[in-house]
Amino acid sequence: MSDEHIPLNDFIEYSQDEMLARAQNNYQQVKRRHSIRKFSDRPVPQAIIEQCILAAGTAPNGANHQPWHFVAIKSPEIKAQIREQAEALEQAFYAGRAGEEWLNALKPLGTNASKPYLEHAPWLIAIFSQKRKEEQGEQKTNYYVHESVGIATGFLIQALHHAGLATLTHTPKPMSFLSKICGRDNDNERPYMLIIAGYPADDATVPLHALDKKPLNEICEFI
Repeated sequence: MSDEHIPLNDFIEYSQDEMLARAQNNYQQVKRRHSIRKFSDRPVPQAIIEQCILAAGTAPNGANHQPWHFVAIKSPEIKAQIREQAEALEQAFYAGRAGEEWLNALKPLGTNASKPYLEHAPWLIAIFSQKRKEEQGEQKTNYYVHESVGIATGFLIQALHHAGLATLTHTPKPMSFLSKICGRDNDNERPYMLIIAGYPADDATVPLHALDKKPLNEICEFI
């Protein structure tokens, strides 16, 4: 392990006017990112997914241990298995396991136990968190795992949107079936999230409720 440093030589400084313009443009772009539940089955080249996952891998993380693993799934057979397992869990969830308050909170979004997008979308990306890393034959503890993988997941969603794809986050509980289906069934990893990615279907919609975002003065203060 090296404690050497190199000069920061790839930082680009912009004028303040350009910084503001870039920030405004980014906000306008990211406002167009919506979680959708109807996907086209149009194929998306693997090279695009690879670049987005590489972007996710640049996320800041505890001690640079990079405690994540991504499984990009395009196999129709595996996607069918995931849908079958996920819908079985969702049936129980919507039948009452979630509780009345949670189910009432979901009603404006129009969600239910049916998850056809798990088969229709060209790509599912299963994200796994890792408790430990192997370094020179030794097991090392990973730090800030949940936070690190959360940041990387955000990077991935942004990268997919920036590339021109629609996305949806999916977190069936429990998600242990993903470990088995993806061949990651070990005591070091646990499923963190499933990202659905692809083109929106022609009849894709966005719930009005999902467009209701808090204004700046409700999410931030300057002191």
